[in-house]
Amino acid sequence: MSRRIEIEITSLNGDVATWRAAGAKLPKGTLSAALVQGGAVVGNVYRADVENYMDGIEVIAVLPPKTASPLDPRKERLEIIAKENTGPDVVVTYAPKGRGGRRDGERREGDRKDSKRSSSRPGSKDRGGAPTGEKSERGPRTERPARSARPARPSGARTGGPVEAPITTIYRNALLATLSPEQLPVAEQLLRGGMPAVRSAVAEQNKNATAQGRPTIDPETIDRIAEELLGKTNLALWKDKAAGAIGAGRELRLRDLRAVVTSAKTVSLDDEGRLQLKELQTALTSKVDHLRTVWNEKLETALNSKNVAETLRLVARPPDMSTRVTAEMAAKVVTMTSEALTAELDPAAWNEIVTLAVDTSIRRNIKPVGIPANEMSKALAIKNAGAIPELAKLLGMPVPPPPPPSRAPRRPANRRAS
Repeated sequence: MSRRIEIEITSLNGDVATWRAAGAKLPKGTLSAALVQGGAVVGNVYRADVENYMDGIEVIAVLPPKTASPLDPRKERLEIIAKENTGPDVVVTYAPKGRGGRRDGERREGDRKDSKRSSSRPGSKDRGGAPTGEKSERGPRTERPARSARPARPSGARTGGPVEAPITTIYRNALLATLSPEQLPVAEQLLRGGMPAVRSAVAEQNKNATAQGRPTIDPETIDRIAEELLGKTNLALWKDKAAGAIGAGRELRLRDLRAVVTSAKTVSLDDEGRLQLKELQTALTSKVDHLRTVWNEKLETALNSKNVAETLRLVARPPDMSTRVTAEMAAKVVTMTSEALTAELDPAAWNEIVTLAVDTSIRRNIKPVGIPANEMSKALAIKNAGAIPELAKLLGMPVPPPPPPSRAPRRPANRRAS
């Protein structure tokens, strides 16, 4: 069954084009240039339907990348309706001046206290105030606004952890500002989807012009302009990504940082771009070294505490693909795991350790001591006898071949590319 990936054309030799996965070194292969509509162009990214075979990957169909339509002939644009302003978000309420008015015949508790104080000491003055019955010489009382509550932080706000690189458009905007009116619409389409976006926009515009009786434009002229601008637009897009990655700092996810550094190989960098790449490479090296240090510390802690399950989880999930367990550490993990897999161990714990061990690179060196007298444990041992050959010897069966490498998960069936 075929699957869809994005590929980049890396070279063209007659009717044969070489390709690789967009933004990566592998997978890669060759394809017939006739499969690409409009002709294959080196450096362009296409959507491709591929089949996996024993001898490699075969491209069976090539489609242009999905791009936004430059026109809206069917009136399908979404109109943004501004929300009606109903008033300010913060309402300030002032306290009434003085003690406030009162109705006739109505007495307050404070008035009764004042009257008692006045009757007990006639002619006396209130503490800090004017004599009773006389007008105060103080000025009018200053009105104070009521204290408002401080807005609460949203419950879903992030307070730490890895973040995505912020999207910047500094360099692409600077590029568009230097272009002539004839180059501007072509560059905008290049920034959206490369050469396929330009050709799709030209074909759509000529189709509408023909239907309306207007003159069409020459596709070759637009292609020539696009090819002259392609290097500049690719550089501007990469420098925007690099600026966003640099702005995110140490909180940027490792895979996003690595993707920006790797994609620099597909762009012709200028002096500023090379400085950005050098800074990103330094940040990538520092981040990988830090993650490796933390991973090794956790692995040693789990090993010293005899936590077999946690140790196997760490061995199976290193911080990056190039990180490997040292030979000394691997020998300790193999010994601890083998000694833990005994027939007297609880079947649930035994099953968990075997399942975790199968996902590690040291699985074929593990030699369990025994298998619990449990049907589920025995079935699990038979299933994983190819990954852990010692299980087959304990079961008295020939060692089966090792299982094939796990394939990448397929896309959900309901996600259909147009």
